Amino acid sequence: MSPIPFCRRAALLGCALLFPLAALPAVAQPLSMAVSAPPASIDPHYYTLTPSIQVSRHMFEALTRRDENVRVQPSLAESWRLVDDLTWEFKLRAGVTFHNGDPLTAEDVAFSLKRVPTVQSPSSFAVYSRAITGVEVVDPLTIRFKTATPYPLLANDLAQIFIVPRAIGENVPSSDFNSGKAAIGTGPFRFVSYDPNNRVEMARNDSYWGNKPEWERVNYRIITNSGARVAALLSGDVAVIDNVPTADVARIRNNDRVSISEGTSLRLIFLGLDTERTTTPDVRGPNGEALDSNPLRDRRVREALSIAINRPAIVQRVMEDVAVAAGQFMPANSFGYNPAIPVPRFDPDRARKLLAEAGYPNGFSVTLRGPNDRYINDSQIQQVVAQMWARVGVKTQVEAAPLATLIGRLNRFEASAYLLGWSNSTGEPSTSLRAVMGSRGEGSSLGLSNYGRYSNPAMDKVTEEAMRTLDDAAREKLMQQAMKIAMDDVAVIPLHTQKSVWATRRGLTYTPRLDEETVATGVHSAR
Repeated sequence: MSPIPFCRRAALLGCALLFPLAALPAVAQPLSMAVSAPPASIDPHYYTLTPSIQVSRHMFEALTRRDENVRVQPSLAESWRLVDDLTWEFKLRAGVTFHNGDPLTAEDVAFSLKRVPTVQSPSSFAVYSRAITGVEVVDPLTIRFKTATPYPLLANDLAQIFIVPRAIGENVPSSDFNSGKAAIGTGPFRFVSYDPNNRVEMARNDSYWGNKPEWERVNYRIITNSGARVAALLSGDVAVIDNVPTADVARIRNNDRVSISEGTSLRLIFLGLDTERTTTPDVRGPNGEALDSNPLRDRRVREALSIAINRPAIVQRVMEDVAVAAGQFMPANSFGYNPAIPVPRFDPDRARKLLAEAGYPNGFSVTLRGPNDRYINDSQIQQVVAQMWARVGVKTQVEAAPLATLIGRLNRFEASAYLLGWSNSTGEPSTSLRAVMGSRGEGSSLGLSNYGRYSNPAMDKVTEEAMRTLDDAAREKLMQQAMKIAMDDVAVIPLHTQKSVWATRRGLTYTPRLDEETVATGVHSAR
């Protein structure tokens, strides 16, 4: 995968890449899709969760967008440029209308950015707008953003902020989006209905400014059970599914009624640890006794837990090679990947020695929490990690639960060790450095998804310098440096990068996306 930063040179040239405006032939037929995880809401500002974002992307659009290779492209903004080191100017596309017929203006953009931090969210989109210190509406199709320091990633970040019309009014609740009352965007599909945890129905927006969708209607179903999802595809009940179970990939490849599409993703599966508290709720002594201190605060313990895990074995036996063992957040050859960071080598003997050096010769006990409905083989991975930890003396109980339940616990800091996934969907490592490992603090834009409350001021300092460095090469070196600081300190325990696998009925194709999103506009009739 080639590097994918948004470069200053492109900005100064006006980012002349444009969506092709020639419309595809509109096929008057519906598309039924089945995805593995439900959106948390139709509100596009509610939750930075991939299942929610990919639903939003059907009905809402941002100033910029990312293509299937997560390269930044124009969307509602047709161009942008740096006026000076602290001012970005975006020119909106003329002739764009919302689903209610209202024209898109810069006032709608300003309204949307103002709304984002006001939405009560488990993981706020405000991480993508915090760099903006001022907004100036120059004219109906021109808007300027001020930043406190040079900020090279604004066009990347704004791909995550969906634009809604100011006509929906102030303080509109997320429930108004779920009912359809406020579900008004500019996207290729219009809202029809939403049945939580079951389906979203959408209709083609025939007034769409760009390429018209191939599908007249989309029946977007949520089928969390992998076997049921595959069965729905093979029976013809649905035409597309995502997250094909690893155990079924080979079988589906040999079925001439369906086709497989696969590609590397940007999603790292990792373990987070409570490194902040002096005592932590899910850790006790080897016999269940209370401990006076939290062993996870000790770097030696964190390293021991990391090297006690046989990553290649998980990739081969649990993931059936639909993953790549990892030692950092970015996959090889991507922007920000640091070749000096190795995949931790499986070494249970050294793990035992490190535990003894840290004062835990007999180990300790821990509860590992994680989802059972979100990532490929998530609950199985937790069980295997528990077995590997047990072999070095860390008795591990697994509590796997639906992601919604887990996130509630994490937001209340009720976990000591947990499994999660994170996709640097901007195509570079800044979001993981800032949101997952940045020092969490009141009023800070860092650490919004840092549930272990890891803090390393040295890493924060380098990350902050990277975020105000406009030169791409210099910024990449700083991000590589920040990632190495974090990985050397075992801020989290990377396990593997997922591959993404989709399956379609014969006669359809799906364009794989590095961001793992499953969108109806990526499904095409074979021609």
